[in-house]
Amino acid sequence: MFPDTTIAQVDEILQQAWQAFHTYRKCTLKERAAFMKAIAVELENAGDELVQVAMRETNLPEARLRGERARTIFQLNSYAEACERGDWLEARIDTAIPGKTPPKPDLRKMLVPLGPVVVFGASNFPFAYSTAGGDTACAFAAGCPVIVKAHPAHAQTSELVASAILKAAKTVNMPEGIFTHVHGAVETGKALVTHPLTKAVGFTGSYAGGKQLFDWGNQRAQPIPVFAEMGSVNPVFLLPGKMEAEAESIAKLYAGSITLGVGQFCTNPGLIIGIESAALQQFINTLSEEIKNIPPAKMLHTGIAKAFAEHKSDALKQEGVILAGHSSTEPTDKSIEAAASIATVTGKDFLSNPLLSREVFGPYSIVVRCSDAQEMLQITQQLEGQLTATVMATNEDLSAHEDLLEYIKNICGRFILNSVPTGVEVCLSMQHGGPFPATTDARFTSVGADGIKRFARPVAFQNWEDAHLPAELQNANPLGIWRTVDNELTKNAL
Repeated sequence: MFPDTTIAQVDEILQQAWQAFHTYRKCTLKERAAFMKAIAVELENAGDELVQVAMRETNLPEARLRGERARTIFQLNSYAEACERGDWLEARIDTAIPGKTPPKPDLRKMLVPLGPVVVFGASNFPFAYSTAGGDTACAFAAGCPVIVKAHPAHAQTSELVASAILKAAKTVNMPEGIFTHVHGAVETGKALVTHPLTKAVGFTGSYAGGKQLFDWGNQRAQPIPVFAEMGSVNPVFLLPGKMEAEAESIAKLYAGSITLGVGQFCTNPGLIIGIESAALQQFINTLSEEIKNIPPAKMLHTGIAKAFAEHKSDALKQEGVILAGHSSTEPTDKSIEAAASIATVTGKDFLSNPLLSREVFGPYSIVVRCSDAQEMLQITQQLEGQLTATVMATNEDLSAHEDLLEYIKNICGRFILNSVPTGVEVCLSMQHGGPFPATTDARFTSVGADGIKRFARPVAFQNWEDAHLPAELQNANPLGIWRTVDNELTKNAL
């Protein structure tokens, strides 16, 4: 439908983005925020056409897409407000002490934008993690131009959102090249990442895709940060006391979480770990019965449906794996529909087979039946980095399993108690990112205004005259932002 962007065009685009960067980086925080808020307005003004096109391209229901668009608008406005507040700049001032031996210089530090950022659209969130999604909003807030490579599964949706961004840019007089929208396959993506004027990359998707971008970014003559969020199995730990008290209700809660959005969330609970008991068996039985009543549904596109079917089949073929529950209704179109499934396996078989800890992206989860608490701890020690980890526990359980909790904390970005991992709140306290291979840099989040920091770097100014300092670091604090001055957090002028 849309022609691929050529390598020559990639160079033109990056050259234009580089020129735009030198103008945009000088825009005030207020001007950047106005741009982002203008994009939010244009997304709202796009009306029903945007939602209808997204429905056709993604198979997502109207209510979900309207909710996601509202979330995207909220993200833009929220990050715009955070941009203008300036907390993310981490402004630091240590005033001079001339009489010290040796004399202490005047030092002032803040974050400054990196440069043009390439963002790859995500398949499972056509609004919130794609063209005008969190990565794009964070990059604009940081002062960086953005080049978005559309996801081919919702190319027309991406075009419509890109038009909204360009219209907003024109409305608030942003420089030409502040935003560019491209299409293309692997070669286009490689050209974007390896171009010398690209300074950072944002990605949400598969491990294979994210790792390839990461490798390209690090193999350059001048390596760049690649912030790839690559999903996880989001383990859930069922502790004995909680199981004895609430096995049935927890099973019903997790049936909904596993199948939410046909299981197409990066926080889908794909691995559930418990200790053999009558209560755990009740949990498995109830979960399996709930899953049977959930009909098959269309996945985002045939490629994802095919991968789900293959990965689920591979998992179920492994030694010791038992299919415990499956949707009682067969898919009418197996090329696009997915049926929910629950499997079980012993802790011993799970430990001996690394394939069982890999993500099956879709409505599937496996329950690991550990022989005892020690085996549960052993499994935890073997798990790779995760976006989330959840513990279902009583207070007594928590006190009795402190070693387990410490190990779980070491492998996740968000540690959840007595809830489900699906549902990611957009706020400053959210951490959406975890140790590799969940993401390529666990120090950062892709949700919440702290994500702005991904696309900025610190610069210290030593012994500069006040008039030549950035406004953020000047004595009078003309922007009225929070700064740490001589180790004290304040908005006061010097």
